[in-house]
Amino acid sequence: MTSPLQFHHLDNDLLVVDKPAGLLAVPGRGEDKQDCLSARVQKMYPDALVVHRLDMATSGLMLMARSPAAQRVLSLAFAERRVHKRYVAVVHGRLAQPSNALVDADGWNLINLPIAVDWPNRPLRVIDHSAGKPSQTRWRVDSHDPQTETTRVLLEPLTGRSHQLRVHLLALGHPIVGDALYGLSLESRLLLHASALAFAHPVTGEALAFDSVVPF
Repeated sequence: MTSPLQFHHLDNDLLVVDKPAGLLAVPGRGEDKQDCLSARVQKMYPDALVVHRLDMATSGLMLMARSPAAQRVLSLAFAERRVHKRYVAVVHGRLAQPSNALVDADGWNLINLPIAVDWPNRPLRVIDHSAGKPSQTRWRVDSHDPQTETTRVLLEPLTGRSHQLRVHLLALGHPIVGDALYGLSLESRLLLHASALAFAHPVTGEALAFDSVVPF
């Protein structure tokens, strides 16, 4: 029996829902990959339309539109970087600010490394300075845990490349705990959660902001 979905917002134009870790955001190829967040939501709200996605292993906030018009407005907002997204991750090791880091006035560091598909090893992605697409992630250390030798990190992707956060943290030498694709899978799940989402309502223009409790 599947657990009930947790909705953070619901109106005539959009909804915001928590995606559990291990659940596809949209259907995959094959009959065994049809159970997904969008399908579960559409059983309750048949007009729900996908605006963006989270990796299967990632949990947290997802936004869906409830009309084609709202979907177009929200998709454009994502494309133009007018949607604020924040994630929380736990990574291996003690992540510290590198000496050559780009740091802003609020103490946020910037990873600016291009990402490309690793064609021989799809679906993996790699840092590729010649063929990669521009990819930027802001990050800041939240806390260290000396007992587990891990670091809790706040992340704000400025671009939306597939696996961006996972690849960028790996490039720093600190893969996310539980990452079976890019690191050591010592946990039952990937410790990456989409914890905050803020954007303008596609119809009213009202500023909306949502937070999701980190489950780890």
